[in-house]
Amino acid sequence: EHHPDGAEMPRWTTTLAVGAVLIMWSFIRKAGEGYLEGSRKRPEKEGVRVFYDEFQAKKYATSSRMMNIQTEMTERALELLEMPLTNQTMLLDIGCGSGLSGMVLSQRGVRWIGFDVSLPMIQQAQKRRVEGDMVLADMGINLPFREGVFDAAIGISCLQWLFSPTTGENCNTVLLRFFRSLKHCLTRNGRAVLQFYPENQEQSDLVTRAARRAGLKGGVMIDDAELKR
Repeated sequence: EHHPDGAEMPRWTTTLAVGAVLIMWSFIRKAGEGYLEGSRKRPEKEGVRVFYDEFQAKKYATSSRMMNIQTEMTERALELLEMPLTNQTMLLDIGCGSGLSGMVLSQRGVRWIGFDVSLPMIQQAQKRRVEGDMVLADMGINLPFREGVFDAAIGISCLQWLFSPTTGENCNTVLLRFFRSLKHCLTRNGRAVLQFYPENQEQSDLVTRAARRAGLKGGVMIDDAELKR
């Protein structure tokens, strides 16, 4: 759930894939707009453990702007799942961070488990007494869940961090392992929605190829046909 502070409210291009069903959409910025307010530096270049220290985690978790953006993105992710969500649904929140998405899920009465690689972010969720179980884990390594546990999964602004793996491996290797692991822990007809910030078209293509190699099916959908990039 790691957004740049200076991000405008999201506009969407969407990539989808199923079987389990995987839907990915990317945040579109205005031409020339920096990734962070007053900066062109992308936080994932530093690595998630470095960037989300205690200061940044608290700043993120207490920002009303980030809360509003996170809520909108989560609601959009749940819409794209296109499945009924009840108190019997078990949902995985990938990169749960400070639990902002989890709050939306709890309000809907959905059972959820989240995981994140940033301990300070999870500690922020604990301080705010967010409902749901949270695990400290790295999405770039095999997900620590049994086969077929989750009916659905969402991941808000986390996928781009795999282009700077904590393991030092090639990002293609890490992406493929992530998608295979995600498919493994979803039910046979499970669905997943991931939102991310690609740096360029090449990254979007790498993600799509990795998802398909992992056995996820689908195509590409653009929400806003007027977008030029």
